[in-house]
Formats: sequence, structure tokens, C-alpha cells
Amino acid sequence: MRRATEIVPAGSWPEGEAVASVTLAFDDRHRRRLRLIDDGGGEFLLDLADVARMNEGDGLRLEDGGIVQVRAAEEDVIDVRCRDLQATARVAWHIGNRHIPIQVLDDGGLRIRADHVIADMVSRLGAETEAKRAPFSPEPGAYAEGGGGGHHHDH
Repeated sequence: MRRATEIVPAGSWPEGEAVASVTLAFDDRHRRRLRLIDDGGGEFLLDLADVARMNEGDGLRLEDGGIVQVRAAEEDVIDVRCRDLQATARVAWHIGNRHIPIQVLDDGGLRIRADHVIADMVSRLGAETEAKRAPFSPEPGAYAEGGGGGHHHDH
């Protein structure tokens, strides 16, 4: 069985040279060892030295030198938008107070996993919500390796 032993950060390898891709939900992009099936149906073993987080566009280097590109799967999420920065900060605080993973979107919106209870809470706080299927890449947290850089590719 093919074996992937290293994560190669997005942007540091030529994507056109990928031998395969693997599409993973958020929970499966934070692993150390796991049997995976690439998007073409081929099996391989993720076998890293330590637990690591894989982001969209990262590569998994196989023992033979090939690279499998990581893709973030679409998941059931809710995008949250607020009228201004103060409202966004307030809603983010309430979400964080419940220890719910949150993604900060490029436009300043927030993304959480689909949860009707939390969607109702943020609506009562004045936010607009939109249920959708999209990739989910929440903030890693201030105590995560690298100091919490979000979904940046500056590993």
C-alpha cells in the first residue's frame, strides 16, 4: 500500500505534478495515521510522525516521491453575517463561548458547522444566516502549533 509520510504546504510544490487528490472533511484533515482512499479510488496510508492539520492545497508526499493533493470537502455549514464589526465581534464571542469551531471568511463573515440551535442564537443576536454546503476550515486556536494563523498557508 502507498504510504504518505509528510505534509507539503500549499504553494511550495507544483500542483500540476500531483499524482492524485484526496477530498477530506475537516475532521479528517487533522490526523496522524489513517487509511485513506484518493479521489480516483486508490488506497494509501497517511502515516505522519505527529498529528498535523492539512489544509486545502497542501500535498501529502508519498514514499515514492509522488504527491497527493489535499482538497477540503464540502460540508453542511452556516455562514453568518452581521451589520457591522461590533455586531460581528459580539456574535463571534457568543459562538466562541460555546467552544464551537469557527472559520473567519475573507469578507469578514463567519462560518460554523450546521447547527440549528446556534443558528437560532445568532439570529436572535441580529445576524443573518445562510445554510449551505461549502469547505470548512476553522481557526486552529491560539494554542495550536504556529500560533493560530487561521487558514493561511504560511505553515
